[in-house]
Amino acid sequence: MKVSEAVSKRFSARAFLDTEVADEQIRRILDRARQAPSGGNLQPWHVHVVTGQSLDELKQLIRARQANFPRGEQPEYHVYPPGLHEPYRSRRSQCGEDLYAAIGIPREDRPARLRQFARNLEGFGAPMILFFSIDRLMGHNQWAHLGMFMQTIMLLAVEEGLMTCPQEAWSAFHGTVAEFLGLPDHQMFYCGMAIGYADMEHPINQWRSGRAGLEDIACFLE
Repeated sequence: MKVSEAVSKRFSARAFLDTEVADEQIRRILDRARQAPSGGNLQPWHVHVVTGQSLDELKQLIRARQANFPRGEQPEYHVYPPGLHEPYRSRRSQCGEDLYAAIGIPREDRPARLRQFARNLEGFGAPMILFFSIDRLMGHNQWAHLGMFMQTIMLLAVEEGLMTCPQEAWSAFHGTVAEFLGLPDHQMFYCGMAIGYADMEHPINQWRSGRAGLEDIACFLE
């Protein structure tokens, strides 16, 4: 598979089959992803692979925490910058509206929207979730390296016939996740990533988010 094919086929799946991901598959993906770019070769990424009974136990813990803290725990970082301005605010809003429209949930049906959002913390039914963390001393540059590591994983997953969904929603319960994973105090939990076989019959996986045109993001100087 060409890299360009993996890039074009990759999307954030939000409905997965319960088919298990083979251990050798995820080990192969992560082993190859170690070659992701890393300034100074710091390799600041850490990943926990959670599946099976462990994943069931974590989901139960999150459900219990949600009952007492429906808005989540005190966040450690902003998923989106406060006071988001244009064009970013419209892009985010349009993405959300298009996603809910794809599964027939109107704007006024807030309970249905909340139920759909809550599926984030079920990994959208994926049989495996990767949880990423980084040393707290790392700065913006190293967070970018973590992102490149994650992107490499997502593209390698496509080559394996798998699909992924990076999920910052897990950060709403970062304390619970960090404790479950046994993260040391010097490591900061970042996000999860559902991985598995996408349910391509589900309408939400037929939807694709739009992208800004090349002229909106690139400037060519000669």
